[in-house]
Amino acid sequence: MQRRAFLLGATAAAAIAGGAGYLRARIVETPAQVRYPGMQAGHALRDGAALPEPTDARACGVAILGSGVAGLSCAWKLAREGHADFVVVAGPEYAGNAAGGAQDGLDYPTGAHYLPLPSRESTHVREMLADFGLIERDAGGDTPYYDETALVHSPQERLLRDGRWEDSLLPMQGLPEADLAQHRRFLAQVQALHTRRGNDGRKVFAIPLTLSSRDPAWTALDGITFRQWLEREGYTSPALRWYLDYCCRDDYGADTGAVSAWAGLHYFAARDGHAANAAEGAVLTWPGGLSTLVARMRAAISARLGHERWLLPGTAARIRETPAGPRIACVTDDGGAYALQARRAVCAMPLFVAQRLLPDIRAYGYDPAVHASPRAAWMVSNFVMDGYPLEAPGEPLSWDNVVYQGQGLGYVVSTHQLLRVARSPRSVFTAYHALSRLEPADARRWLSQASPEALRDEAAVDLIAAYGEEFWRRARRLDITVRGHAMATPHCGSLSNAGLAALRDVDGQILFAHADLSGYSVFEEAAWWGVTAAARVLGARPEVA
Repeated sequence: MQRRAFLLGATAAAAIAGGAGYLRARIVETPAQVRYPGMQAGHALRDGAALPEPTDARACGVAILGSGVAGLSCAWKLAREGHADFVVVAGPEYAGNAAGGAQDGLDYPTGAHYLPLPSRESTHVREMLADFGLIERDAGGDTPYYDETALVHSPQERLLRDGRWEDSLLPMQGLPEADLAQHRRFLAQVQALHTRRGNDGRKVFAIPLTLSSRDPAWTALDGITFRQWLEREGYTSPALRWYLDYCCRDDYGADTGAVSAWAGLHYFAARDGHAANAAEGAVLTWPGGLSTLVARMRAAISARLGHERWLLPGTAARIRETPAGPRIACVTDDGGAYALQARRAVCAMPLFVAQRLLPDIRAYGYDPAVHASPRAAWMVSNFVMDGYPLEAPGEPLSWDNVVYQGQGLGYVVSTHQLLRVARSPRSVFTAYHALSRLEPADARRWLSQASPEALRDEAAVDLIAAYGEEFWRRARRLDITVRGHAMATPHCGSLSNAGLAALRDVDGQILFAHADLSGYSVFEEAAWWGVTAAARVLGARPEVA
């Protein structure tokens, strides 16, 4: 993968929020890296690069192509049910959007960093968590008991607004009573939607998405944007509108003006997991983010198979259906190649990649020119810190820290979960950016062409707003992960996308398993399509709407 080294803080300055001027960045001699996982392999597929001749061929029952959450969930389910004749081709980045990294003995996420408590409908996630020991009892009940070390510790979140920290991401202090009334009305409205059911008896909003109601009175919300719905419902409070934009950017990579009203409400109304030993709104997280959960999944697979030969290096580059089953050409990082002859193949990669591997994905009912979802561009930036920047008196550092009207999505603290009497001597602050202020193609172009200094300044903008020059006194190293096609965004029409529906129903030599089938990217959806593909391999008929 392409890498660029640069000196953290080696030139110029970052702007303080509010335009208070520029800070002279502290020079740090340790070089940092910018990584573009999957870009080189993806561009080679896009450009039709010639493939080397395979030097080896291997037969297998099932070839799972991709080692993200969907691919590993498929492998986990097969292994759990006693089906051992499968392999997983890792792809250009093991774990995909759930990947992580490490520096100086500190783990950190380079993708997603938490998992909400799974709802009753997310039985597949509960089964996983129980298998991994993360649910300790009552996995099928209303309030399972979770591993205490995985539940996010207090204080969980805070918001920097008007120079002061507040303990809720939705502003509730110093606002006009009319605005506060709107905030309370919105919260009550989405709370009521948690239990609302459509005319088909299903919950209106459920995770996985495919279990949601198909009542036309509710699916009609897929035809307007969330912003249009807010205007229709009389939600005009600037603070509320900022908060809802933030939430949509955080989960979908786009704001309320791009996301459908159905998806916007789904964000708030579908998640209703509870725990016997945690407060409302708790999540599961680890210093390495979801990479720790993926590691548990991998360990469970290997333990059942008794080896790790199921995980193959390389990236699938071509798929051809034959009378004997799919034949897959794979390339390795060192320029080599091998072939897999499988009876079935699971395309567990983003659909914009899958369309390059298959001779014609339109044969499965999906036309990329018509059915492809927009894809949001992201940066995940990890600052290795010596100690911690100075906080204002009486302001405790939280796990999740957000800047009101900030350019980024705030930052999480990797060492927050470590159970220690005193703070650790070193930490990692992970800053998230969804570049939703640009059109997706423009964001990808900027990310590929921006100088290292520009990427660094983008990465640090919320941290500089919070700490000023004090932040640079503590930062020692920076690892930026650029994800130009990070996630699908649920624009209007996503729920009724006929191409996605067609791929969800495919059940032949080729199967599809990726969060893209849901039109947006979260762990629960990716895992659902992975276990659904496994169920089809095993001859079961999972519920798919």
